This record gives sequence, C-alpha cells and structure tokens, in this order.
Amino acid sequence: MDPHFSAQDLHRCDLCETAIVHSYCDFCHVNLCKPCILDHILDEYDKHKIVPFKQRRSTLIYPKCDAHQQETCKYQCRDCKNIYVCSSCIASEQHRGHIFEEITNIYKIKKESIEKDREKLENLITPLYKEIALDLENQLANLDGGYEKLTKEMSRLKDEWHREIDIVINKMKTEIDEIKMKHEDILKKHLDKVLQTQSFIKQTLVALREMEKSTEISPTIEYCSNVEMLSKHLDKICITMPTFIPKPIDRTKLFSMFGVITPLSTTKEENVLSLNQSIASVRELLDEPELVATIQTGHGYLRSVTCLNEDSIWTSGETSDIKCFMVEGSLLQTIKTRSEEWPRDIAVDSDGDLLYCDWENRTVCRVKNGQTEKLIILQGWRPSKFCVSYSGDILVSMTSVNEAQSKVIRYSGAKEKQIIQYDDKGKHLYSGNSYPRYITENRNHDICVADCGARAIVVVNQVGKLQFRYAGHPSVTKKYRFLPYGITTDSQSRILTADFDNHCIHILDKKGQFLRYFDNCDLNYPFGLCVDKNDNLFVCEHFKGNVKKIKYSK
Repeated sequence: MDPHFSAQDLHRCDLCETAIVHSYCDFCHVNLCKPCILDHILDEYDKHKIVPFKQRRSTLIYPKCDAHQQETCKYQCRDCKNIYVCSSCIASEQHRGHIFEEITNIYKIKKESIEKDREKLENLITPLYKEIALDLENQLANLDGGYEKLTKEMSRLKDEWHREIDIVINKMKTEIDEIKMKHEDILKKHLDKVLQTQSFIKQTLVALREMEKSTEISPTIEYCSNVEMLSKHLDKICITMPTFIPKPIDRTKLFSMFGVITPLSTTKEENVLSLNQSIASVRELLDEPELVATIQTGHGYLRSVTCLNEDSIWTSGETSDIKCFMVEGSLLQTIKTRSEEWPRDIAVDSDGDLLYCDWENRTVCRVKNGQTEKLIILQGWRPSKFCVSYSGDILVSMTSVNEAQSKVIRYSGAKEKQIIQYDDKGKHLYSGNSYPRYITENRNHDICVADCGARAIVVVNQVGKLQFRYAGHPSVTKKYRFLPYGITTDSQSRILTADFDNHCIHILDKKGQFLRYFDNCDLNYPFGLCVDKNDNLFVCEHFKGNVKKIKYSK
C-alpha cells in the first residue's frame, strides 16, 4: 500500500506492545503506557525518571564506571588521560591529588563544535563541492564540441594535402581520440571523487544531526571532526585543451611536418576556504586612508603589534614588557617575559593566548592563564619573527647563531613540519644577517617575508616554492631605497608592508603587483603591522612609541 495514502502507526508501549504510549522513562529509555508505568517503577531499580513522552531524552546518559558497576561517571580525570570517573573513583587512592572536570562542560563544548561543523558543512563546504561537480559536468558536456573543432581544422587542411596526407590525418585523429579518452577519464575520475566526497558529507551531516539530537555522552565526546580535512581538498581541476599547430607542407617530411598536438595539461586550482569566517566580501581601497585612532603605548622603541580581538591589541618594544591596550587607548594589562629580555615578536594563537619569541633563549613561549611555558626550543638558531597560520601552525623566521643563514620553519605545536630555505636552484631565499624578517601568511596560504637585509618582500607558496620578490616601486617622491620591516595581509589577500625610511605603507596584490602606497597619516618610521578582522590596519611608530589605527579599505 502506498504510504502516502495509509495511516501511520502510533508509538506503542515497549512493555505491552499494544497500548498507545503515554510516558517515557528517561533512565531506562523505554516507552510506557499508563497501565505499565506502575509495573515499570516497581522493579529493582530506584532511579527511574518518568516524563511525558514529548519530553523524552531530556536527561543526559552518563557512561557507566568500569571500576564501580553501579555508579555513573560524571567527571573526567585529566591526569589519567581524560578517563571517565565516578564519585567513588574520585575518593579512591588511585586518583589522589588528580584534577577532575565535569563531563557536562566537555559535553556542552563538543555539542557546540558539532553544531558548528554541521553549519559549515551545510552552508560553506557542500555548496563548493556542488560548484566543482557542476563545473566538471559542464566540461564533460562541452568536451565533444571542443574536440570537434580540432578535427574540423584538420579536415580543412586535409583537402589541401589530398591523398598524401590521408594516412597522417587518420593517425593523428587516432591520437586525438586517445587524448580525448584520457581527458574524459581524468574528468570522470575527479568527478567520481567529488561525488564520493559529497556522499560522505551527506552521511556525515546525517550522523551530525543524529548526534545533535542524541543525549549519549561517549559518542559526542569521542567525535572527531572531518571539516578541516574536507576544507583542504576542495580542488577544482583545470585541464588545458590540446591545440593543433600546423606546419608548411613538405612531402618528404609529411608526418613530422603536418603539425603537433599538445598533450593534456592538468592542473588543480586550490579552492581555499577559511573555516573561521565566511567568504570575504570585496573590499576596495579607499582613495585616501583615514587615521582612526592613535594609541600611546609608552614603549621607547616600539616594534610589534598584534590584534587580540576587535577591541584590543598587544604591543611590544625593546623592554621585557608586553602591553595590552584597548583600541581607545586604555592599558588593560602588562606581562613580562620570563627571561626579562625584550621579545623579538608577538602573536596571538587561535585560543587567544599570547605568544612571544625570545632571541637570547632561542625559544617561542606561550602565556596561558598567566603562566609562561616554552612551546618551541631552537638548536643552533635564533628566532627572529613568527606568525600563527590559518591552520594553527606556527611559522618562525630564524637566523643561525653565526648570522650566516636564515630560514623559515613550520611547526605544529613543538613538532617541526617544514623547512623553507632554498629556491629551485639551491640558492638561499633569504639574506643571512641579524636584520628582522617579519613573516605572515596570506589567505591563499602563501608565506610572505619582509626581508629587511635584502630590502625585499619574498613570497613562497605553501610548499615553499618561490612565487615572487618585490624590491619596492619607483617613485620621484621617495628618496630612500625600499626598507621593509612589518608585513601583514588582509581579507582580500593584499600584502601590506612598512617602508621604514620612506615613512609609508606599500600595498601589493597577492601576485606581487604594486597597487599603491600611502603616507598621508603622518607616519613616522613605521615598523610592525597587523590588521583586524575588519581590515583596519595597526601601525607601530618605532621611535614615537605610538600605534596608529588606519582605515584604508571600504
């Protein structure tokens, strides 16, 4: 019978299996009719919780304790690798002096993470995969037309070459068909991969929706997100059509002279998506940047600034003090470096914790809950500048102890993941000296370094391949050579760098093309830079000790 025209069965009591359900036991998770409620609560359990059926599953289901079978676990022990513990475990000698955390707090955080993942999969990642699949389908649909044009061009030449060329034409058509098959195969395989991933996303979304509804703690806490992995594989394949290049007629060299069919050229256009924000809207540059605020920091030689949030910034200079200010100018707090040496650079990680690098101790430190810990310890190298990438890695520019070499290393926590030091020809990418080399990452994951010693901006891609160098822009109004110090990037992947001697800011596009510079905000020896989420620029004035907030885009 068609289910659209048949009555749907009502929920039945799990005990008698005939009566219509009235209530629900939120401890045993069974449906109950009115007559069966009394029978259910008279059994050996004393923890039944009878609620109206519409309010079912409102009680959290705590995991059972492995050590005490009759107890439920409402805590996790941090010292024992976050195992579940009950109240009896907490009182036991095994956990004396350990730190415990209520699993309801962990459960709540995980639930929020699951909801965010589901929203990102639905609203951001799924539409992009759909776009890639549609593009592949369009390429497949237009494949015959593109290749038909090639064969028509060959047929036109065939009339001119008459019988002598027939064998060549047939052979090259066969080659075309083989390339077409390869082209089609590549597209189909990539489409299959994208469709499989889409199917996986749909399955994941179903599972996430079930987990959002579920009250079971263990699966929720043990949930591992796939969103980061999926966001990094949004590859849009681009295949260059082969072309036909004719040559002059020469019967003695008929086959080789007729023409050349270029092979398929397959590239991947990386579709980068930042999971911490939606796709940025286009922000054009203002004709005249505006000075929004001037923050007097009190640093004698101000060097670095980084945004904590939209309302506050961290600053550092050539003292051990690292100061946090409200954007309107009031001092929030001051932190001293553990070594009492001045920090070479500062940054804020994804958790909002302050990071700083110590030249003398060769360390990158983190300040968390008022406590300072060494995060990275270098051997034979000193950290110059660093930044936190969009993936959460730490990119550190560093100089050898003898100041003969420089390089960039990517760290995941304290683990070294990547070394960037040489170009394709084995030459050093960066100058070897003690000059600061501020570093930042672009939205397209390019790594941008302001190499002060080389008087140039050096940009490599995510795998460390040199993309371009920028050594300044000719100007009749700027009398000194380009001397870059601070560097940062904005939501449009534009690169901004401070030209110290010329008291101005250069703005480049992501490919290194000069867009403009501005110097109308009375900048005095600009040094460190950063931008906030709204693309407001913060500039350190080295000698005056001021941070200027500048609006430069619409």
